[in-house]
Amino acid sequence: MTSAAGLRFSARWGSGVGAENFRNAAVLAEQLGFDQIWTGSDLFRRSGIVPMTLALDATTRIHVGSSVLNPVSMHPAELAGIAAALQDFSGGRFILGIGAGSQVLLPWAGITPASPVVRTRTGLRAVRALLEGKSPYEVRGAGEGWHPNAKLKDGPAAHTPIYIGAMGPKMLELAGREADGVIALCLPPTHFHWVKAQIERGSRGNRDFDLGVGLWISIGDDKAAARRLLARAIASYSGALSMDALAGAGYDIERFARIQDRVTAGDIEGATDMVDDPMLALGLTGSIADITDRCLELIEQGARHLSFGNPLGPSPMESIRLIGEKVLPVLRSRNG
Repeated sequence: MTSAAGLRFSARWGSGVGAENFRNAAVLAEQLGFDQIWTGSDLFRRSGIVPMTLALDATTRIHVGSSVLNPVSMHPAELAGIAAALQDFSGGRFILGIGAGSQVLLPWAGITPASPVVRTRTGLRAVRALLEGKSPYEVRGAGEGWHPNAKLKDGPAAHTPIYIGAMGPKMLELAGREADGVIALCLPPTHFHWVKAQIERGSRGNRDFDLGVGLWISIGDDKAAARRLLARAIASYSGALSMDALAGAGYDIERFARIQDRVTAGDIEGATDMVDDPMLALGLTGSIADITDRCLELIEQGARHLSFGNPLGPSPMESIRLIGEKVLPVLRSRNG
């Protein structure tokens, strides 16, 4: 899954994308040389399973990932069955991304889960056991109540990389210790070294690991609209972000809480208005040259996988095209 000069690039189109749109985005991303494309599957949005299936069917090289499925609202046995089927179907191009699920949305569904790290670790261990042809009953920390016969009845799946979606220090450390990779929301992008340090604390540098630097990108011809879209994305996810990471980067976490209150009350425009310029620095917006320069800085700092994600821009397809045609060639040539 590694691209030229040891770099890896991925695109992320968030939860709720239409199946046809995501299929077309995957075809375009493959043509432009992206290594991976991801979509989410948040509660109360259209499922990401169908878009991922269509994307795998329409492509031959690019890897397609779930960013992310959670093992709380979706049982680990179901996650394993879906992952195994997609891996069989794609010839080994599916990446299973899992995460804790939203602290805001899970309670809306009447679910009171364990802590984010505990539920993610438990789910990861259970799913991995099942994909490897074992029962979680045999694996310490994979959850209670499993029967010894709780195995995939069609046999183990082909090797399936498991990535964790993470932002906070404990989740990043868990990813480094137990996952194959991570899409780490690097908020703000200047916090790359901090993100890397948390992962290395878990892995101790003992194995190969794909650290995907998750960037929030918003680009387009209308720069004001692109900035507004980024502000809206920040507002929308304000309650799902790691307060530890934000506080460590110098942000006022109470402001994020007030923004989330506006979102919960249904005032998304008012919440967007509350996102100020320092908060906009959580993502990247501006000209293609601006975006390219920021990415080059990350590569110089040691980043090997840049993941361009939600909101992408007023036209996500056009943003993927701009990144693929204008940004990636420069990054590859400067690193060659």
